[in-house]
Amino acid sequence: MRRGLPAVVLCLAAFAAAGPAAGADRLVVLNKSDDTASILDASTGRSIATVPVGHGPHEAAILADGRTCAVSDYGDRARPGRTITLVDVAKGERIGSIELPSGARPHGLQALRDGRLLVTAEGLGELLLVDPKPRHVEWQIPTFQETSHMVVATPNGQRAFVANIGSGSVTVVEGRRAIRQIATGKGAEGIARTPDGREVWVTNREAETVSVIDTAGLESVATIPVAGFPIRVAITPDGKRALVSCAKSGDVAVLDVPGRREIRRIPIGNQAVPGREAAKTPTPVGLLVAPDGRRAWVACTEADVVVALDLENLTVSGSLTAGREPDGLAGVFP
Repeated sequence: MRRGLPAVVLCLAAFAAAGPAAGADRLVVLNKSDDTASILDASTGRSIATVPVGHGPHEAAILADGRTCAVSDYGDRARPGRTITLVDVAKGERIGSIELPSGARPHGLQALRDGRLLVTAEGLGELLLVDPKPRHVEWQIPTFQETSHMVVATPNGQRAFVANIGSGSVTVVEGRRAIRQIATGKGAEGIARTPDGREVWVTNREAETVSVIDTAGLESVATIPVAGFPIRVAITPDGKRALVSCAKSGDVAVLDVPGRREIRRIPIGNQAVPGREAAKTPTPVGLLVAPDGRRAWVACTEADVVVALDLENLTVSGSLTAGREPDGLAGVFP
């Protein structure tokens, strides 16, 4: 299998697919303990379908056709995952899977405009390029770092950025190789870019900080304190705010992007399903912001709920029930 990733591939990388689908807005929620993907009506929380996927699903991404959801089957230590499951969101059906190299443990996903997919292979310390149509791996790039977890790319696609938990760093990939390692902070995990592509924001969960990377200069230009084990970050479509899920404090921090400071906390509260209320924290992890910028959702793994957020008032607006240990989120918004 050839290694390396052509620049022409990466120039597609930042454009997440969002084509039309019939019906209401739909959420895809990955349930780690059930090995399923729940498809929910985003407005009402009504369950549309529950789809079996691979073992230990962690992240989800909507492909270029606007209806197919790719699911990273991460697995666990006893049963390491090595597949990407494909789900037809409109039909609520599993339509196939893509076999990855042994030991891959796929995690982070970035859908490409041409229908292909970037995948972090945490178990191999690599970034993969996958083509879902023939269902095979086209390229592999080593990151030379530990626990390569999530991936984003700049709007022009010239560079991709991989967050490495074990190394506390971000690997920059350009052309066919890793061109730089940027130290961020201990436990670098969540990663997102601003809509203009000028910055990449990284949550350093153990350092309890968020790093801001200049995508032109390839250096960390700011460090923002965010207490409570910051684990994921999502930036609103207008680029003004960043949402950070704080797993141990049980809330979502709201950061001012231009000012690079925390301005608010949204407490999740006791939104747990019956029997899960005793958890010390609901453990908010996965984040998804709607294209309208007025709504967001956070998956609470220890409460077995997905909490809806009102971004205009910065409050909790409700909760939706999926399966056990919800984590990765994706959405189709017609």
